[in-house]
Amino acid sequence: MIVSVVSMPEGTVARLGLPEARRRLAVSGFLLVDVLLSGEPTSGEPSVVEQLGLEAGTPRWFGMPGADVRADFLGDRAAFAVPVYEDDRIVHLHVLVTERHLVTLHREAAAPLRSLAGRLRHEAPPDPVAVLFLLLQEALETFRRTAVAALLAVEDLEDEMFEKRRPEQVYRLARLRRHAALLHHALLPFLQVTDETFTRRMLNRGFPEERQRLAREFQHTGRLVLTDVEALQEAARRAFASYSSLASGEQNGVINRLTIVSTIFLPLTFLTGYFGMNFSYLTDEMESRAVFWLLAVGLQAGVLFMALYVLHRTRIWRRLRGGDDLDGG
Repeated sequence: MIVSVVSMPEGTVARLGLPEARRRLAVSGFLLVDVLLSGEPTSGEPSVVEQLGLEAGTPRWFGMPGADVRADFLGDRAAFAVPVYEDDRIVHLHVLVTERHLVTLHREAAAPLRSLAGRLRHEAPPDPVAVLFLLLQEALETFRRTAVAALLAVEDLEDEMFEKRRPEQVYRLARLRRHAALLHHALLPFLQVTDETFTRRMLNRGFPEERQRLAREFQHTGRLVLTDVEALQEAARRAFASYSSLASGEQNGVINRLTIVSTIFLPLTFLTGYFGMNFSYLTDEMESRAVFWLLAVGLQAGVLFMALYVLHRTRIWRRLRGGDDLDGG
């Protein structure tokens, strides 16, 4: 377990044990405490929340594994389970904010916390609530970055398909579509929960104007990020439709070529079938070699030449090959 304590507004960082972090939480004014948990909690051991002295007024799900997106206001404090996209999966960052401190709990390294450390040194937020909104913005940024990167990957893949269609492209498209669904499934409930919570708080006359502005900025950013994720979903669906259209076009080309062959050989099949019958006239009267060459070879060659000539003159040949250059030649 790693406990990092950031004293604000100075921005000094210290690695402390849980007892010292608890003492600092009790006496310090503006404090950010980040706890990186190691492993699952064991039975009978006090929770991290209890060891930090925050159990009073903190929701029971806070710090527990498996919690979904949440946003709870409990008197003088608020708790959030914030989804973060990290290393091709969704992890949840638990955040507790009061007027005096902000505490984050997580079981894996989280990109928003690394980005937040740099922003704290430059922006110097005035209170823990302002730090909370910075953290929420950084969490949204993880979704935006991966959505934009995946959208570019879909567009590149679609360009590749039009150059040359390959079966492995379907697998890559399926992964990107699942990726988009994962982002949407994690982000949409979180935005719905936070919108409802912040809207209810903003209706309260005691909610400061500055915090209303921060909440509105977060809601606006959330809608923009959700639009990026939905654009990714739409692009994945469009790419699948393009792949299906290309596959159908290739199948139509094969069918058209078979139709050309059938059109050419259908008269020949008729002649061979007709002269292969055992009529007495055919067997008794047409016995000379000249008749054989005239009917068996010459007639079939004439029919083949006539079929090719008709196909060429009527442009049926081009239509059967896929409609290329119908207006040319």
